Amino acid sequence: MRIILSILFILSEKAYFWGIVNHHEQFANLLSGDQPILALAPMQDVTDLPFWRLMAAYGGADIYYTEYFRVHPDSNLEKYILKSITENPTGRPAIAQMIGNDIPSLVRTARELQEYDIAAVDLNLGCPAPIVYRKCAGGGLLREPWRIDMILGALRDAVKVKFTVKTRLGFDSPEVFDELLPIFAKHSLDLLTVHGRTVKELYWSEVHYDFIARAAAQMPCPVLANGNIDSARTADGVLKTTGARGLMIGRGAIRNPWLFQQIRQQQRGEPLFIPTGREVLDYVRALYDAVSSPDVREVVQVGKMKKYLNFIGVGVEPTGQFLHQIRRVSTKVDFFRVCEEFLSHDQPMPLESFPANVEKAADLVAA
Repeated sequence: MRIILSILFILSEKAYFWGIVNHHEQFANLLSGDQPILALAPMQDVTDLPFWRLMAAYGGADIYYTEYFRVHPDSNLEKYILKSITENPTGRPAIAQMIGNDIPSLVRTARELQEYDIAAVDLNLGCPAPIVYRKCAGGGLLREPWRIDMILGALRDAVKVKFTVKTRLGFDSPEVFDELLPIFAKHSLDLLTVHGRTVKELYWSEVHYDFIARAAAQMPCPVLANGNIDSARTADGVLKTTGARGLMIGRGAIRNPWLFQQIRQQQRGEPLFIPTGREVLDYVRALYDAVSSPDVREVVQVGKMKKYLNFIGVGVEPTGQFLHQIRRVSTKVDFFRVCEEFLSHDQPMPLESFPANVEKAADLVAA
């Protein structure tokens, strides 16, 4: 009991320290530093507050992006997303992301967000979900560069903290990217994240790292590379290929919570930590506990875990049997029975994604 109390005291002391850290200054130091910036990507209904907390326990990212706040004339700040800011457990800067196209509403929301402890406001220009782009929001805005120009101009005037953008290369063709880069440069962005695919390419094509390299060379602000970064080796190659200032990682971090730590080890020339199957199983258990709620029925909780296991599973084994079985369970007992069957071993688990025949569009949630 004393040990538990001591741990809780240490954690509370850390929480107090984290609470007084100046996140604006932290973010500014990251931007001006010489080490690669590592960001956890925003993934709707996945990278929420409990997931942030868990990632931080495994070493975590340098900066954390919220799930996007939906912005329209009648919108309010979603309370469950706002908790990631007001209860930020990571000790690292939080960046609040918005999605929408109505300028007065975006300006209003940006001003509201700046009343909270955020390091920056980010505009989403990349979400490929049809329900989003059909409303000319997220990646849908890439069809109308002139509208992006107007939105960025209004937001740059309204945002007094750092202002960032996350974009794709274009909607159905990357040819528009050369038109977009001068618009981004014109509005004095503090950071640009480039997912190296078009909206229509979703997550299944090769990543066009050459376009990210073009952005890194031409933009006056730092650029983060985003897309298919699932190992320290890949991360090192992307940094060298693109000349990007850092990396934004989403699915790779869900699959492998040690990834940010491994990338830092790679950069320092240190041996990489490689988890065993049992350590991955412990991570799945910790994830289950982290995202569980007493108000949620077991079958719903197991269903929520399947979203995470969609990402983890493609790094567990190459046949697809693990995911096949996980998708057919409905109880906690059966869920962990399958996990234990595949992960109760002491063999190393690199957790890199197996070939694409396992990673089908129908198999994964995308955000």
